[in-house]
Amino acid sequence: MAIKHRNFMKWHIWLGWLIGVPLILWTASGLFMVARPIEEVRGNHLRAEQQKIAMPFENIVMFADKGETVTGAQLIAQGSSMVWIVNYDGGQIARYDAATGKPMPRVDQGTAQIAAEETYLPEEPVQSVRYFAADNAPFDLRREKASWQVHFADGTNIYVDALTGETIAVRTQFWRAFDFMWGLHIMDLQTREDTSHPILIGSAALALFGSILGFIMLFTRRKKRRRAAA
Repeated sequence: MAIKHRNFMKWHIWLGWLIGVPLILWTASGLFMVARPIEEVRGNHLRAEQQKIAMPFENIVMFADKGETVTGAQLIAQGSSMVWIVNYDGGQIARYDAATGKPMPRVDQGTAQIAAEETYLPEEPVQSVRYFAADNAPFDLRREKASWQVHFADGTNIYVDALTGETIAVRTQFWRAFDFMWGLHIMDLQTREDTSHPILIGSAALALFGSILGFIMLFTRRKKRRRAAA
C-alpha cells in the first residue's frame, strides 16, 4: 500500500505541474467575471431608456408605397423624434419620420454621434467617430453589421447601426477587460467564442483526474498511517 501511495503522490505532483496554471487562470478569470453584475458589464446602467413600440404587420400600410412587402416595423424614439424602422421583404431596411411619414436620410457621422450622445448617460466628450462596414466590424462589436463607432474620452465605444440609427452595443473598458478574462477562461484569446476545443477539454480532463487522484490519496494515506501505527 505504501508503494501505491507513493506512486499516487508522484502522479499527483506531476499532474499538479501540468494543471496548476490552467487552474489559476480559471479561478482568477472566474473571480473577475463574477465581481460585477452582468448588467453592468453590458453597460445597461449607462444607457438612456429607449422606447420601442411594435405594430402588427397588417396595420402597417403607410410604408408599402414602394410595392414591396413589409415584414416588420418598430416605432423607436431617437432623440426628440419618433422614427419608424421598417423591414422589407428581401432584407431592405428604411427609416421614416413618424410625424411626417417621410423617408429619412441614411445615418451619417453627425447623426450617429448625436444618437450615441443621447444614449450614453455619462457626460463624456466624444473623441472620434468612425464608420465600419459589415465585413470589417470591430472585434469588440461581435456582430457583422455596418456601424458607426463613437469613441468617448473615458474609453467607452458606442456602436450605432448604420442602417437604423439604433444603439446596438455599449463597450466600456471594463467590458473589454471582462472579454479578455472570458478568453482566458475558455482558453481562446483569438475569437473568444470557442468553448469546445482540444486544449480546454484536455486541461479540464487532467484537472478532473488530478482532483480524483488527490481524493483517493486521502484514503491511501490513512491506511498507510494505520499500518505504521500497528
